[in-house]
Amino acid sequence: MVAGLDRSTLLAWMRGVDAGPFSTLGLGERIAYPNQELMTTLAAAAAVTERVGVMATVSVLPMHSAVLVAKQSATIDVLSHGRFTLGVGVGGRDEDYRALGAPFARRLPRLDEQVATLRSVWRGEAIADDVHPVGPLPVQPLGPRVLASSMGPKSIARSVRWSDGLAGFDMSADPAAIGANATAYTEAWAAAGRGGRPFLQSSAWFALGSDAAETLPDSACRYLRIFGDDIARMLAGMQRLTSPEAIGDTLRAIADQGIDEFVLAATSADIDDLHRAADIVSSLF
Repeated sequence: MVAGLDRSTLLAWMRGVDAGPFSTLGLGERIAYPNQELMTTLAAAAAVTERVGVMATVSVLPMHSAVLVAKQSATIDVLSHGRFTLGVGVGGRDEDYRALGAPFARRLPRLDEQVATLRSVWRGEAIADDVHPVGPLPVQPLGPRVLASSMGPKSIARSVRWSDGLAGFDMSADPAAIGANATAYTEAWAAAGRGGRPFLQSSAWFALGSDAAETLPDSACRYLRIFGDDIARMLAGMQRLTSPEAIGDTLRAIADQGIDEFVLAATSADIDDLHRAADIVSSLF
């Protein structure tokens, strides 16, 4: 979510993630913000990487046509040869919905319906009697894995019916809170009669380097200003992943909570932050 990214910077990050000790390259979605468009950028990432997973973390699905997102996702799955994961959520910024002319109301029930549409399209089923099936078929036989960015009991209870796992986010990167959300999701999964084990992911913002203590809260404040200056400053003050020690301790504690994957969301375009993060992860796992 950094403004002014150019081709060389984007490619350096994508290739650096692919070459590093990471499992997934993820991108988030905003519309009324100076970031790169999600699906276009993920398609580029799929084409220039070979190993790492490629993920939407997350697509605000109710802002979009589910059929178009299904087609985009299947295309990225083909470009990545089956490495794509689609995280979905409802978001909380009506400004992005208004920018696209999408209704903000009934986001949760619409998300339920849209995920069913995604899976139908990926199975090659026609969306209407007089419409040919929408392709391409994804490389993954059942379609890309779908993770839900659910928080709170009602949202979790809905999403465990159709998701393959959790794509969480914690503002303060608190391992206890991350573990509690994962436990709530896992318990709801079992209560819904789902077999096996869900995939559990969470994420938080980070910055490294000599100015990280300023870079991270400043970035968070800019990103969250849509909710008002007071709330943005309060949430920005919760940021703490600004040193190798803080990140290392957090990753170890999150692993102990049974989380499968943690996304370090960069708040700087400085490629050295990627190299610093790679060194931390390499030293731990």
